[in-house]
Amino acid sequence: MSVPSIAPRRHRVVIIGSGFGGLFAAKHLKRADVDVTLIAKTTHHLFQPLLYQVATGILSVGEIAPATRMILRKQKNAEVLLGDVVGIDLKNKTVTSKLLDWERVTPFDSLIVAAGAQQSYFGNDHFEAFAPGMKTVDDALELRGRILGAFEAAEVTTSQAERQRRLTFVVVGAGPTGVEVVGQIAELAHRTLEGAFRTIDPSEARVILIEAAPAVLPPMGPKLGLKAQRRLEKMGVEVRLNTMVTNVDYMGLTVKEKDGTEHRIDCACKVWSAGVQASPLGRILAEQSDGTECDRAGRVVVEPDLTVKGHPHVFVVGDLMNVPGVPGQAQGAIQGAVYATKQIKADLKSDAPATRQPFKYFDKGSMATISRFNAVCQVGKLEFGGFLAWLAWLGLHLYYLVGSRNRLIAVISWFVTFLGRGRGQMAITERWVFARRAMDQVQERNNTPKAIG
Repeated sequence: MSVPSIAPRRHRVVIIGSGFGGLFAAKHLKRADVDVTLIAKTTHHLFQPLLYQVATGILSVGEIAPATRMILRKQKNAEVLLGDVVGIDLKNKTVTSKLLDWERVTPFDSLIVAAGAQQSYFGNDHFEAFAPGMKTVDDALELRGRILGAFEAAEVTTSQAERQRRLTFVVVGAGPTGVEVVGQIAELAHRTLEGAFRTIDPSEARVILIEAAPAVLPPMGPKLGLKAQRRLEKMGVEVRLNTMVTNVDYMGLTVKEKDGTEHRIDCACKVWSAGVQASPLGRILAEQSDGTECDRAGRVVVEPDLTVKGHPHVFVVGDLMNVPGVPGQAQGAIQGAVYATKQIKADLKSDAPATRQPFKYFDKGSMATISRFNAVCQVGKLEFGGFLAWLAWLGLHLYYLVGSRNRLIAVISWFVTFLGRGRGQMAITERWVFARRAMDQVQERNNTPKAIG
């Protein structure tokens, strides 16, 4: 009697997160002899650096958030699961995810955690209801509703004080996101909406950028920071440095100056881009690994090979990893993901992990757009700004957009917006603005805890 042979089980790689780290990890395992399972709490891969253009009506969601399942549909060794990751068991090598009332346990041989980060309010989470961040598609659509809705409300109100409040826009945080958002709000007011209203003049809008540090774009150095600040001020933006936000409410916010004085700024639309907090999954990993710690932002202090101590097959990449000299940007996530997949492929050729070379980050520079035809760029010791930097910014972002169709539509949208005055994504709805509040009320009524994935 013959006994049927059992095919050996392939190495199982589970990837958590569908951002740059998660998606690039999955794609770089396309030809590896492994089975890949990508688990994410959204159905799309978000090109986060262009999220502000969704919020200000330049691009649609589809251009920067293609469906992950469609991106990987031709990759036969990959499957995509929708769900919030609520648990990681390093001892038993399983990941537990939840979708609605369904819970799924997925085993792994290698794990890549690229869960990313969320907006940080530095312990003042109640600020979020009044000053949304810029981390998700929901955030961008809500902010578009709030920004354009402020102009609509100003057109209708008969109170001069309320009109001034509605036409005051405050962006908190002068990093790349804050600079890009505040620049586009100013261009909306001065270019796009010119002549569109009858009761108000949109160009009279007051646009304010608040930063607790003494400079704009602190990571990019004083030269580029000053260049960006001067350009913003030329556009009519009030740049307030050494200023800390101490309270945010529906009517406005309270700020504290360097000399200790506090005062109010009445405004309807507030945008928060002042800090990030890593996914809680980082602390779950650290608690199960002797000697692994998290920093103040919740990022995992990983080993030189991006693993957690004592678990050579568990990698942490992207915004969730703490590696000296590696910024929380797309390039750090991409390079970390590629490095992790190379180690997994190498390990498949031996019974035990080979001696690994430590992860080395290649700094390809950083950049931020300020307005049409104007950006700042830093590549190594080379620093430059203006039109050339803006072209470099366009080219880089276009290169990393997923899908030829999305690239083509982005080019057309940029052509219309930057050469003309129009923007193709100006639709807003009341539900976009109030969905967050409604969901919070439902959760409070049902006493349902939020997922941590």
